[in-house]
Amino acid sequence: MSLAEAGVEANVLAESGNERDLAKLRAAWAEELEAAARSQDHIERAAAYRAVGQFRFRQKEELLRRGLEDESPACRGSALLSLELLSRDHPRAVNSVRPLLHTLANADDNAAVRRLAILSLRNGSPQRDTIVLLQGIAEEDGLDSDVRQTAAKIAAGLEKKARAR
Repeated sequence: MSLAEAGVEANVLAESGNERDLAKLRAAWAEELEAAARSQDHIERAAAYRAVGQFRFRQKEELLRRGLEDESPACRGSALLSLELLSRDHPRAVNSVRPLLHTLANADDNAAVRRLAILSLRNGSPQRDTIVLLQGIAEEDGLDSDVRQTAAKIAAGLEKKARAR
C-alpha cells in the first residue's frame, strides 16, 4: 500500500469515527509520512502533505507550515487541503498560520493555491484584517474570476460570523 492509499483509508476511518484503527494506521505510517515530506520529489512531498489531513494528524501541523512554504504549487495546494480539513473543527490550525495564508491568498502565482488559501481562511476566527484582505481580493481587477468570487463569498461569511459573536 502506498502513502496515498493509506491516506484514503485513514480518511474513511476518520469519517466513520473509527479512532482506534485510525490511531493504528497513524502509528504505522508516521515515519514514512515524515520521510516523504523531506523527499526531493515534489509528488512524494505533495502526497505527504495531503496525508497529514487525511490522517487527521494534528501533531504534524508544523509539517504543514513547511508545505505552505514549499516551492511546488502542488505541495502548497496539498498542504492547504490538509489545513482546511484540520481546521474545520479547530480554527487554531488556521489562526496559527494566518499571516502565511494572507500572503498565499494575496500574492501566490498559482490561482488554485490562492483559492485554496482563501478557502482555508473560512475556518479561522473572523478577524477584521482577513475580511478586509478578502474584500480587496474580491474587488481586484485582473484576477481570476473564481478567486475573486471565492474571496467575496468567504469575506461575507466571516463578516456574518463576526456579527454573530
